[in-house]
Amino acid sequence: MKILHVVRRYGPVGGMERYVWEITLELAKLGHEVEVVCERCHVEKPQGITVHELGEIAPKPRWLSLLRFGKRVANWLEQNPHPGFVVHSNERLARHDVTTFHGPPFATVRDKPWWKKVSLRIAMQFYLERRELNAARFIVPNSTFIKHQLAHYYPEYAHKLTDPVVPGVAAMPPRDWKAVPGDRGIVGFVGKEWQRKGLPLAVEIVAQLRRERPNLELWVVGPQAAEVQHLFAGWQGGYRLLGWRSDTAHLQQIDVLLHPARAEPYGMVITEAMAAGARVVVSDVCGAVSEIGPGAGTSVPLAAPPQRWVDAVREQLQQINPPPPYAHSWRDVAREYEAIYMRCKKAE
Repeated sequence: MKILHVVRRYGPVGGMERYVWEITLELAKLGHEVEVVCERCHVEKPQGITVHELGEIAPKPRWLSLLRFGKRVANWLEQNPHPGFVVHSNERLARHDVTTFHGPPFATVRDKPWWKKVSLRIAMQFYLERRELNAARFIVPNSTFIKHQLAHYYPEYAHKLTDPVVPGVAAMPPRDWKAVPGDRGIVGFVGKEWQRKGLPLAVEIVAQLRRERPNLELWVVGPQAAEVQHLFAGWQGGYRLLGWRSDTAHLQQIDVLLHPARAEPYGMVITEAMAAGARVVVSDVCGAVSEIGPGAGTSVPLAAPPQRWVDAVREQLQQINPPPPYAHSWRDVAREYEAIYMRCKKAE
């Protein structure tokens, strides 16, 4: 097949951008003709993929930047017709066959008080989102959570929704799993946006568990140590502030990933932790909750009291059997998109 992907930043420079990067690479490996239209390619252009750079646009105001990029892509497509190509957008375009939603719809703002919805910015974001949904033949959510939101806020487009296509994870070496001794263990927290992802609550949870497991440790990956050191003012050891890590070695050392995020469209670290052989305890607003199978961990309601979180983490630390393996490669993701593209071709 011939596939044209559209994304503003091409390369593994963010969660959504990595998703696009990985699936375009895999689609090319599967023998498809893949082209990419972007503002700029942020890494060396991959072999076998034709990349068209249209030039960077001022990022703010965001709605104007999205509008300008969409217009630039439309003009480029007029000047460079691509008959027979499936156009797969990851942006707010007015012309595409498939669009992927990597985060919650902007329409969630409808739930806010009216005085927070009266502005040009809000009006334009609504316009761009509805235009994107109206133009697409198929709308692909990247999690069940996002699918439910889209169906709720845009019931008129629910018939276009596909099954979620969740992000892939890289294969990891097998882990020499052992049950956690009763007085110790390693709980991991990962996230640069440590406030939104719930680090203060994670610190409170592990502090309580350390009363019964004195050698329990909390490893924090993401924020710089100086940003979060104050959260451990009353601690005497029992934690490590590891800063940002681009590798996943820490995930193969922790016993439980604790992710009490207030909002998380997906949460790739959750599936990465499961692939690394760790159990997970996450809030119920994480998109990756749908991927947590029996024995792999649990979700806790966001509004639950801290004690319920403590009980959930304790339960995972006490497991005596290894968690089930988790595998969902980027090749699997590309295959799922192949099926969607085939539906596009049949509908022509």
